[in-house]
Amino acid sequence: MLDVQQWLGALPPLVIYLTVAGIIGVESMGIPLPGEITLLSAALLAATGVVEPEWVAVAAALGAIIGDSLGYTVGRRGGRPLLVRLGRRFPRHLGPDHLARAEQTFARHGVWAVFFGRFIALLRILAGPLAGALHVPYRRFLLANATGGLVWAFATTYLLFHLGRVAEHWLKNFSWAGLALALLAGVGSTWWLRRRAHRTPEHDEKVSSGTP
Repeated sequence: MLDVQQWLGALPPLVIYLTVAGIIGVESMGIPLPGEITLLSAALLAATGVVEPEWVAVAAALGAIIGDSLGYTVGRRGGRPLLVRLGRRFPRHLGPDHLARAEQTFARHGVWAVFFGRFIALLRILAGPLAGALHVPYRRFLLANATGGLVWAFATTYLLFHLGRVAEHWLKNFSWAGLALALLAGVGSTWWLRRRAHRTPEHDEKVSSGTP
């Protein structure tokens, strides 16, 4: 994730928003891309002031909703054979076992699988195409898709944004004296544990031999 964050950080803010929307959108169409990692990286960049969190969340939500809708259209036209072909192309992400688990989830939870699928790596990729292939009514799909995309995008962005701000504030106020004290405590405890470990066998040997 650090590499993705550094790569995004070198881009202008507008390009970052478009990149977040694009990667998440393509992932939602059924192509395995690091959509969630991209969102997490952009949210952490927002915590450092590089981009605005609200626009990161909007970009992620739009990418998720539009990408899922396009995936739904593709899945409805191509059907299950399309998903099988995708599985052959990306066996590590969309193999027969992955497809079977996703179908079981849809059979059990119906349209709710689209909503909760936004928070699960496998269903985040397959939810749109699979809903289309299974002929889920589009209105029900769109409602679950839009709600899940908005909740996932804004909750993830602002959670990471606030965590990043807290971590940055803590590190900024962490004094050099505190750092030195922590290092000394770490070295001292390590030395004590090693000394203790070396002395314990000697002590056991003296006890077993009866030496005072």
